[in-house]
Amino acid sequence: MRNFFSIMKVVIFAGGLGTRIAEETGTRPKPMVEIGGKPILWHIMKIYSHYGFNEFVICLGYKGYLIKEYFMHYYLHNSDITIELGNNKVDVHYTNAESFTVTLVDTGLETKTAGRLKKIQKYVGNEDFMLTYGDGVADINLELLLKFHKEHGKIATVTAVQPDARFGGMEMDSFGTVLSFKEKPRGDGRWVNGGFFVLKPAVFDYLSGDIDNVMWEDEPLEKLSQNHELLAYKHDGFWKPMDAMRDKLELENLWQHNLAKWKIW
Repeated sequence: MRNFFSIMKVVIFAGGLGTRIAEETGTRPKPMVEIGGKPILWHIMKIYSHYGFNEFVICLGYKGYLIKEYFMHYYLHNSDITIELGNNKVDVHYTNAESFTVTLVDTGLETKTAGRLKKIQKYVGNEDFMLTYGDGVADINLELLLKFHKEHGKIATVTAVQPDARFGGMEMDSFGTVLSFKEKPRGDGRWVNGGFFVLKPAVFDYLSGDIDNVMWEDEPLEKLSQNHELLAYKHDGFWKPMDAMRDKLELENLWQHNLAKWKIW
């Protein structure tokens, strides 16, 4: 199945302002915020690459030129090189650069996610493709996700996750005796959108008209749901979005202590 599906392209939203992590995004787009010395965008791409998916379409917006520059110089940044300054000669001795094929698309500074998705239609063609956000990592099994998508035959699959609660919780009796204590329990049982979509090209029928100011998570997904064309793949493993500075620090701490569960490569 990996050989069949690995021709699928992966679309990544990478154009938002990242206002909730402004400490980092004043000088760079959120997908370029580093975990372990590498942009979180790279970590996401490595998850897909582990399963053989190496063709990416990245939706650019805020400071998108920095993402372009990163990939333009990616090969040299991941190589041992000798430079002869007198004649501008460069010898590459060794490289550990990945075999990514990356299409970088300017989708507008103010464009919302539905509009960004519509703008890359010509780059994915008439084939199923994958879609995710440029700020969230998981130890998701993409082969099982794709198997689920293929079997149900609907237009869209979304990965459903149950995030950890932000604060811990205690159970107490009427006298104040603590019956149980959980530092960071699982959420309240609700499943939320964790990204890692699989979509058929018919999804673009839900993106008609001028939708630059429409969020993918609003009208398009709601209509897909109403038409019974959206199914959820439940992921019970690790999932973590980088919404705020505390999330960035938590991800960095996990990486530094070899506890990064999303590092499946």
